[in-house]
Amino acid sequence: MTTANKSITVVSAHSADFVWRAGGAIALYHDMGYEVRVLCLSFGERGESARLWKQGKALEEIREIRRAEAEKAAGILGAQVQFFDMGDYPLVPTKELENALVQEFRAHPPEFILTHSLKDPYNADHPRTTELVLECRILAQAHGYPSEYGVIGAPGVFLFEPHQPEQCDFQVDVLLDISSVFERKRQAMECMEAQEHLWEYYTDVAKRRGVQAGRNSGGSIRYGEAYQRIYPYVGGVIL
Repeated sequence: MTTANKSITVVSAHSADFVWRAGGAIALYHDMGYEVRVLCLSFGERGESARLWKQGKALEEIREIRRAEAEKAAGILGAQVQFFDMGDYPLVPTKELENALVQEFRAHPPEFILTHSLKDPYNADHPRTTELVLECRILAQAHGYPSEYGVIGAPGVFLFEPHQPEQCDFQVDVLLDISSVFERKRQAMECMEAQEHLWEYYTDVAKRRGVQAGRNSGGSIRYGEAYQRIYPYVGGVIL
């Protein structure tokens, strides 16, 4: 399997989550020749679009604005984006959504999956998404689950950094150097105009993680992203 045939999957509860938290990884893997598939379960229209509500926008208009923002950001990062329009606050997974994700994983077997933290006392939509992703990964491995596609292997699952990591029991296992693609991540962030207040916040996060990455590698890294892995690394050597 060549790099051009490989894919990674990012499952985002809301339409902007993948940009703030995994935009660097998306751009990096796109540049390495991977197909990057972003699955947005909702547009974040109710709980993450306060600026638009204050402007007097209606629900349907807000959904379309958030869709357009995410599509533009995904294009900058090099990702394909798919919307499931499940609604948010609360985001309530259904059997139909579960099956759609299983079929997605089987049709496009990911090398690894990126999604939310397991705990987030500030946003219940995030851990609900993660629980769903882990369940769907298991189902996609089951030979008896009905599908026209074959079973998947054992893709790694990495959790991207939540907004308040200390309150979410987030453990940093991976620091990813995104220095070479950060300007594109910043451009993608600036597409999310409904949440302009987060542009500088996540720029500062990337700078801090870059400093930490440099200290842990002995190199000079300007920007980074942090991830927590769910399943253990398996290999013939300890890296």
